Amino acid sequence: MREISARMVTEAVARLFVEAAYNLPADMIRTLEDAAAVESSAPAAVVLRDILENAMTASEGVHPLCQDCGMAVVFIDLGQEVMLIGGGLAEAVDEGVRRAYSEGYLRCSIVADPLYDRRNTGDNTPAKLHVRIVPGDRVAITVAPKGFGSENMSAIAMLAPAAGVEGVVDFVVGAVDRAGANPCPPVVLGVGIGSDFEGVAELAKRALLRPIGERNPHPAYADLERRLLEEVNDLGIGAAGYGGGVTALGVNVEYAPTHIAGLPVAVNFCCHSNRHACCTL
Repeated sequence: MREISARMVTEAVARLFVEAAYNLPADMIRTLEDAAAVESSAPAAVVLRDILENAMTASEGVHPLCQDCGMAVVFIDLGQEVMLIGGGLAEAVDEGVRRAYSEGYLRCSIVADPLYDRRNTGDNTPAKLHVRIVPGDRVAITVAPKGFGSENMSAIAMLAPAAGVEGVVDFVVGAVDRAGANPCPPVVLGVGIGSDFEGVAELAKRALLRPIGERNPHPAYADLERRLLEEVNDLGIGAAGYGGGVTALGVNVEYAPTHIAGLPVAVNFCCHSNRHACCTL
């Protein structure tokens, strides 16, 4: 049994959220550069170049990538041979979020009561924490500050199995069409297929963490990713809604077993600021 202190988790979470808020992942930079080079719509091409300039400026560590510094989403794969000492896991994560948003000068956007009071918690806690117990004696931590301009456009459908591939494609492409310019395109789409009502939403969110261009290892789902990307870009919404051929930078699909009577599908939108960072303790 390997002992890891709660303090180590706190320090890692704090460091990762600051890193994610100021530095766009390399795959996103590369994909944006490729998009700017091929975009035929002049206004959309200008937007893409502005996005790249914004990322370069943010990387200097003074101004975050976006004024919406997001809800703090944390994914932890906890090795079953790890003993956490000196505190609880959720408390350690929230303390890391608290430090990051204070010391990193990030906007706090979480309200304690979603419907009536809606008073800001003041430190961007609590985090949304997803934990999986896995073999081994390591703790893998991934953080994703999730802005709600894109999050609000996300959608879920409990399709009948007979809907098949065409039903999935129609749902995902239709969701993007209805969203229009609201999610700050160009977007990255995380698509979940299978599991159950809450599980398919988590699949969609986890899909956003996979690097752009890294296809699902299952050939059929890899083909589905390509088809969805092509049909979404054929909508012509374009960067910031200015038209053109780059509405989505990437589409990542994750799937899981489901019930014989269902075909759950979820699409989680992320804007061009697809922020995340990870480490292993």
